[in-house]
Amino acid sequence: MQKEQTKADLSEVLEVASEAGHILLENGAEISRVEDIMSRIASHFGVDTSNFFVLSNGIFTTGTIDKVRKSGGQAQTYANVEFIPIRSIQLSKVVAVNRLSYDIAYGICSLEQARERLRIIRKSPAKPQWEQILGSAFGAAGFAIVFGGGWMDCAAAFVVGAVLYFYILLFSSRYLSKIVGGVSNALLATLLCVFFYRIGFGESLSNMIIGSIMPLIPGVPFVNGVRDLANSDYIAGLTRLTDALLGFFCIALGVACSFLLDGWIFGGMITLSGMTVNPATAGLFVQTLAAFVGTFAFADLFGVPRAQYLTSGLIGAIGWALYLLLVQFAGGSPTIAIILSSLLICILSRVAAVWQKCPAQVFLLCGIFPLVPGAGIFWCTYYLVSAQLPEALSTGFGAVKAAVAIVLGIILAMELPQRIFSGRKPRVNHSIH
Repeated sequence: MQKEQTKADLSEVLEVASEAGHILLENGAEISRVEDIMSRIASHFGVDTSNFFVLSNGIFTTGTIDKVRKSGGQAQTYANVEFIPIRSIQLSKVVAVNRLSYDIAYGICSLEQARERLRIIRKSPAKPQWEQILGSAFGAAGFAIVFGGGWMDCAAAFVVGAVLYFYILLFSSRYLSKIVGGVSNALLATLLCVFFYRIGFGESLSNMIIGSIMPLIPGVPFVNGVRDLANSDYIAGLTRLTDALLGFFCIALGVACSFLLDGWIFGGMITLSGMTVNPATAGLFVQTLAAFVGTFAFADLFGVPRAQYLTSGLIGAIGWALYLLLVQFAGGSPTIAIILSSLLICILSRVAAVWQKCPAQVFLLCGIFPLVPGAGIFWCTYYLVSAQLPEALSTGFGAVKAAVAIVLGIILAMELPQRIFSGRKPRVNHSIH
């Protein structure tokens, strides 16, 4: 009877740990955090020899009792394999599970209480659809200004961003595959921008489109892929970076099809003269404010807890302000500026993580968006469609350099020891970093 109870306890502990990992992985947590939290939960309840192997879409869980009973018999074991498809990101659930793991580690949450809290976390609803639509609208409007648009471009991007997310929530995410949905989302956003441009609602078509497609940028798999690689999780890192590249490709294909369709209807493709910056919105204050609005809005899209909206927006604004100061006022190299700005954003995210007791990922995912090479993706696509191959190669190479610069900045910041931010050497392998 005692032996059966031991086996049940082992299974229950590892089931709770696996459930926590499942929620984390499907809502955008990086691999190291998933493994960290699962191990913390299992070890607290006495399953010290548990082993977790986490991939980008699956968890393998095994465990044994730490001591074989003297009365004879073999050690009790447990094994489980779960496939976890990638779904919409809700970072509020990552924060909730992270906090639960610390409550367990500090001994203020029993196994049954943990199971019930995980059930509540899993069933917690996403942000209201109207809030997500507004987040997309304000995010598109803010980034239209960040990338050089004027006030009319901002207004047009606001409308397109709202319509785009309405379409995503009601149709694309429900009935279309990831690839077809990604292409159709970019197609719709670009066609709406072209329509507004042709009727005179907006001045710079390129900036309108760049702002409008920013809610589609796969920032979560890109950043998580970088962090997984930095933590030597090469399989998961490469998988997520491949997923991010697929997202970029879908956006580019949707934009290209829009220009081709418009050119076929009107007998010629719209001619764009290159990147433009509107003087009315080029000042440091307006740019910083626009970056704040954009990252604040994207915090809503990623399901960040509302208590972290303001901090997320501030970190994004500070990072973008540093980039502008280095490039526009100090005459520095854009690549070096992106590295330093990414480094600052990651450091501020780690500081905020300790201060607000939640994962740094919450702030990093939103704050890094002003530096994402959305403009480079658009211009590379446009030049390819318009058969301007030298320009396409140049802008495409610039986008790659910007992406690599972001990677370097994040990796450098993640190499800093956690005790610098927490002020003390942690007793356990903390997941806040």
